[in-house]
Amino acid sequence: MDLTIQHFTAILPLLVLSATVIVVMLAIAWRRNHSQSYILSGIGLVLSLAALVPSMQVAPLAVTPLLLVDNFAGFYMGLILLATLGCLTLTHAYLGRFSGEGYPGNREEMYLLMLLAALGGMVLVCSQHLAGLFIGLEMLSVPVYGMVAYAFFNKRSLEAGIKYMVLSAAGSAFLLFGMALLYADAGSLSFAGIGAHVAATGLATPLAQLGIGMMLVGLAFKLSMVPFHLWTPDVYEGAPVPVAAFLASASKVAVFAVLLRLYLQSPAMAGGWLENLLALFAIGSILIGNLLALTQSNLKRLLGYSSIAHFGYITIALIAGKGLAQEAIALYLVTYVITSLGAFGVIALMSTPFKGRDCDALYEYRGLFWRRPYLTAVLTLMMLSLAGIPLTAGFIGKFFIIATGVQSQLWWLLGVMVIGSGIAVFYYLRVMVTLFLVEPNLRRYDAPMNWNVRAGGIMLLAIAVLAFFFGVYPQPLLQLVKLAVLAV
Repeated sequence: MDLTIQHFTAILPLLVLSATVIVVMLAIAWRRNHSQSYILSGIGLVLSLAALVPSMQVAPLAVTPLLLVDNFAGFYMGLILLATLGCLTLTHAYLGRFSGEGYPGNREEMYLLMLLAALGGMVLVCSQHLAGLFIGLEMLSVPVYGMVAYAFFNKRSLEAGIKYMVLSAAGSAFLLFGMALLYADAGSLSFAGIGAHVAATGLATPLAQLGIGMMLVGLAFKLSMVPFHLWTPDVYEGAPVPVAAFLASASKVAVFAVLLRLYLQSPAMAGGWLENLLALFAIGSILIGNLLALTQSNLKRLLGYSSIAHFGYITIALIAGKGLAQEAIALYLVTYVITSLGAFGVIALMSTPFKGRDCDALYEYRGLFWRRPYLTAVLTLMMLSLAGIPLTAGFIGKFFIIATGVQSQLWWLLGVMVIGSGIAVFYYLRVMVTLFLVEPNLRRYDAPMNWNVRAGGIMLLAIAVLAFFFGVYPQPLLQLVKLAVLAV
């Protein structure tokens, strides 16, 4: 195909981020400077966000047979870029601002890996072809292996990196084998071609059934859905806090977006055994994720199990697949990204600068209110939002998921969601109560006194304002998610 200026305009956010990766790499080769790498990376992400404006003016446009830039891709690219920008800001504070404090090794490569992973996520949400999906997924996953094990002075970080690499490779193998079987049956790797074949055969052939099933296993692993969730708490606990935040937000948003596109491009997949399989994933994720979170005394592990449950909730809207489903998914993902970044952001600032181990034990937050009242207010608001309490962004997200389930009459799934949400309130309240208890004499970790005037603190306060604002007045967000609807 002949590429025109319009095609280059459409993929401008990808090109800008790719150029940023090269610039940061050359800057590191020229002179190692932590703040320089951080500033260059931040500027690149902001420019990539700005490039979405001209990109959306020429959308929808198929740039190559592999990539399609449309409003759906634009919305999720923007969400990934914003989540990455938040994680990048936390990383700068977490590693230590000045030489001689914080992380003792080379810091600059962390920004490079995070930018590459974000680029992979953007390729993923633009994919309209299984080859594009696999390229994007591997571009997203491979840098994360290094990011998870980045704090290699800590044996838990190394262990988490190895676990994630081995299990992620297994998930990718399932995905690739499923693609091969699906190609053997459909004779096409494009989402549209597969959708047309499925519409004609109705997933009647064993090859198609096995191929779709294995692909679903691979994607369910990346989303840490039950029963492919066992890596999640260990990896979240071992990974540096900003990396855990990236895994919980940008990484999962990209994978769920491509799953949504693949599912909606093939309407014939709705109903039957595939819907039942997704329902089992949703029920298992909601119940097991919430029940296991009850027993956790480590805040990062608790948030890991909580994320399993949250993607169970979103799967309910995916199963519904009609009416408000797409808006509900987009809305929930936005609110989930905001609250996850806020919750992990508090842990990151409490662990700032890097001290060899993160401040993630729940007892270390005992009495935080009496030392850091504003930081406590942010974490309390994030817990309320994750629980779906009214006047927070999380409530709006859950409300739309329930409305979608009611519209599609998914009563059993909604019943499980209500039970799971009831269980979740208990462990979120436990975190909140801990913050206000009388402080014991033992205290090892604390946020810097001037945390609220640093970049990470300002970003955290902005997230708290957004979580409250969208809970009280969600109209701007509702208008935005309407643009993200995929034309099927």
